Amino acid sequence: MVGVPLARRSRRRAHRTPRPITSVLHYAALGWASCLGAHPLREGGRACSCDRIGCPDPGMHPLSPAWQMQATLDTAQLTRWWGQNPEANVILPTGRVFDVFDVPAAAGITALAAMDAAGFATGPVAANGDRVLFYVATRGAPDDEDEWWSCHLDYGPETIDSSPGLRWHCRDSYVLAPPSTLPGGSVVTWLRPPDGRPLPDPLRVLDLIAD
Repeated sequence: MVGVPLARRSRRRAHRTPRPITSVLHYAALGWASCLGAHPLREGGRACSCDRIGCPDPGMHPLSPAWQMQATLDTAQLTRWWGQNPEANVILPTGRVFDVFDVPAAAGITALAAMDAAGFATGPVAANGDRVLFYVATRGAPDDEDEWWSCHLDYGPETIDSSPGLRWHCRDSYVLAPPSTLPGGSVVTWLRPPDGRPLPDPLRVLDLIAD
């Protein structure tokens, strides 16, 4: 680093991608549970760190089929997991603290600009490859199942091919969170990072995205 101006070094450090465990512990402080995700492999004959031969979604899914039970806020457990698997991607289950609207990137960026122009507080927003993800208040999982309303936009991990447009990740679903690595080598990033403020109303966000 000899001869490199301090200001340039500072900018380089500021734009460095955080380690997954750093982000995971931040999510836990927000009350967001997480669990280990598979990650893409750059070398060898396999594309994904999972044990599936010919994995159809390299690095885009939880490492364990028991992810819903494993997702936790326990910082000691999270530190052990990522200490043993530091390259693991970050999986956040939806339908607990937040739901996520998942839209094509072009539509998401347009909607985000419209929200800004209207002075609307967007809440956390992430860029995930060719998708933009809007984090919103959850519909939750009430004790009385009759109180929970379903929607044709509800998205489960097995329905990706049939939901190319707008998806609503709620209970029984999950999202890949920053700073997870995508198969092409790019990284999931925050366009608007979470800051602890209340999440926006999902129906209001849905209206703005639809417009």
